[in-house]
Amino acid sequence: MHQSSGHRVLPLIFAVTLTGIMGNSLVSPLLPDILDTFDRSAGSAGPLVAAASMPGIFLAPIIGFAADRWGRRPILTTCLIIFGTGGLLTAIAPSFAVLVATRFFLGIGSAGLINLGVVLIGDHFEGEERTKWIGRNAAMLTVGLAIIPLVSGVIGEFFSWRVATVGYGFGFISAAYAWKTLRNEPTRSPQPLKSQLSGVGTAMKTPVIATTILVGTISFAVVFGVFLTAMPNHLETRFSMTSGWRGFMISVPALSSALVGFNLGRIRKRVNVRWALAASSFAWAIGMLFIGWAQVIPLLLLGTLCYGLGEGALIPNLQEVAMSEAPQEHRGAVVATWVGFARLGQTIGPLLAGAVLSASGAPAVFVAGAVASALAAIIFIFGPIGRQATTAQ
Repeated sequence: MHQSSGHRVLPLIFAVTLTGIMGNSLVSPLLPDILDTFDRSAGSAGPLVAAASMPGIFLAPIIGFAADRWGRRPILTTCLIIFGTGGLLTAIAPSFAVLVATRFFLGIGSAGLINLGVVLIGDHFEGEERTKWIGRNAAMLTVGLAIIPLVSGVIGEFFSWRVATVGYGFGFISAAYAWKTLRNEPTRSPQPLKSQLSGVGTAMKTPVIATTILVGTISFAVVFGVFLTAMPNHLETRFSMTSGWRGFMISVPALSSALVGFNLGRIRKRVNVRWALAASSFAWAIGMLFIGWAQVIPLLLLGTLCYGLGEGALIPNLQEVAMSEAPQEHRGAVVATWVGFARLGQTIGPLLAGAVLSASGAPAVFVAGAVASALAAIIFIFGPIGRQATTAQ
C-alpha cells in the first residue's frame, strides 16, 4: 500500500471517474433531440445508449489484466485518449449509424475507466480509509451525474446536441493529467499469464465475489436501462419537459446519492454491509415505482430522491466487497472482470428498456426495474454476503 501518496492521486481518481460516467450521462438528456434529428423512434434510444457500454463487456477484463501486468499509467492514459477521440467524433456524425459507431469507439476507451479509478483507490488505501474513499469516489460520481446531464441539457437546449457532445474532449485533459500524476508509479514484475489467469479464476469463484457480480450486473442494467434510457422519454411524454429540464430532473438523484456516498464510511460503522445493501435495493424499488406512477412533479421528485438514496449505497458497497475479497496481486483483473459484467448489464438494460418502451411505454420499464431491485434485496438478505456479515458480528 502507498497510503502516504494516496491523497496526491485522489484528484486523478475523481477526474477518471467523472470522465468514465460522461459516456452516457452527457447524452441522456439529449436523446429525444438526437432521435428527432435522425427521425428515429423512442426504441432507438436503447441501441444508442448500449453502444457505449458494449465494448466493456469484453474489454474491461482485458484492461484489468493489462494494468496488472504493465502498470496503471500507460493503460489508463491510452483509454482516456481513445475516449476523447471517439467522443468528439460523435459531434460530427452525419447519420444515426455513424453516431452509434462513434459511441462504440468511445466505449472502447471508457471500458477501463471506472474500474481503474477504483483499483487506484485499492492501490493507495486500505481498511476503513479504503471504504471511505470508495464512498467518496461514488459520491463524486453522483455529483457528476447531477452536473453533467444538467450542463449538457442546457447546452443542447440553447445551442444543439452536437455542441453539447464536444464535452467529451475532457478525456484528453484527463489523459494528460494521468500521465503526469502516475509518472512515479513503481515498476511491476508481471506474473506468468497462466498463473495470473488461474489466480483470477479462483478469486471469481468465491461465493461473495460471484454474488457481487450477479447483483452488479442487475444494478447497472437498471441504472442504464431504466433511468438513463427510459427516464428521458418519460419526462418528455408525460411531463412535456425540454432537454434543459430533463437534464435537471436526471440530476436530482445525485443530491441524495452524494449525501450517502460522502458518509458511506460512517454508515458502514453502524450498519453491516448485508443490511446496507438490502436497504439500498428496496429504496431503489420504491423510488422507481414512485417515478413510474407519478402524475405530478412533487411525487416525481420524491421518487428520484429515493432512487438516489439507493444508488449512493448500493454500487460503492458492491465495489468495496469485491475489492476486499480480491487478492492484491489480482485486484486489477478481478475488479475489471466485475466491471465487465457491469458493462453487460449496461448493454442489456438499454436494449430491454428500448423494447419495452416501444411495446408498453416508460411506466412499464420502471415497474420492471422495481421488480429487479426487489430481487437484488432478497439476494442480499439470504445470500453469502448476508451470511458473511452475520458471522462477522
